[in-house]
Amino acid sequence: MRCLLKEGRRAIDPALKRAWDERIGARVLASWRDHPGTSLAVYWPLAGEPDLHPAYAELARAGVRLALPVVVARDAALGFAEWAPGEPTHVDSMGIAVPADLRMVARPDVLLIPCLGFNAQGYRLGYGGGFYDRTLAAAPRPRTVGIAYACQQVEFDSGEYDIALDAIITEA
Repeated sequence: MRCLLKEGRRAIDPALKRAWDERIGARVLASWRDHPGTSLAVYWPLAGEPDLHPAYAELARAGVRLALPVVVARDAALGFAEWAPGEPTHVDSMGIAVPADLRMVARPDVLLIPCLGFNAQGYRLGYGGGFYDRTLAAAPRPRTVGIAYACQQVEFDSGEYDIALDAIITEA
């Protein structure tokens, strides 16, 4: 299923993808206005994930403290490093962009979480590493907002350690 979802995402026309990314970004901004927190975990897009950098820049201009996830150990919860749009990043050993200057911060109040797939019950299908599930298992639980394209909604059974997201934002 993961391979099919990746292929489907790669097949999205680039112009259509940009339009969808803008629509998702606008919905992220509206969601933040409706449910503000003091800090927000964002993500650096991988393998065709929605690119929300314009929304990140607008959030930063509004004074929102942003952070990027950091893999601190293979079987651990994610850490988070403060980041502002335009700051340099480098690719870590997992192939994920992280701030070049790792200023680690507490887990943000709200997490934007990219989804490879999602189901009608709000469960996310990721890449299989379990990093977000381990991150969400610790109390207090942050507000979670999945980010995906509507075409990534599929049916699958959740696993024992899966945690449903609070909301999922798509372009639809």
